[in-house]
Amino acid sequence: MARGYRFGRSKKERQAREAILHAGAYALAHRKRKKSDFRRVWNTKISAGSRPLGISYSRLISALNKKSIKLNRKILAELAEYNPETFKKIIERARA
Repeated sequence: MARGYRFGRSKKERQAREAILHAGAYALAHRKRKKSDFRRVWNTKISAGSRPLGISYSRLISALNKKSIKLNRKILAELAEYNPETFKKIIERARA
């Protein structure tokens, strides 16, 4: 399991075991953090798409919730980036 590690971490049993344990812990933590990273990217894309239309990210999300428009952030980010016309219609419906 320590194949590809450098120096003593690949040759010495104790160091290799220690490195493998740490690698597993980091892998778990980063799998969890990956979800947070994606949500942060989606929020940025939504904000960038909504600012030129005159509404901030937080006001947009609040308006969507009040109007019971159930779109998750991933879909909103995709629409803001690739289908700005559809995104604009969603914002207009949220404002109305």
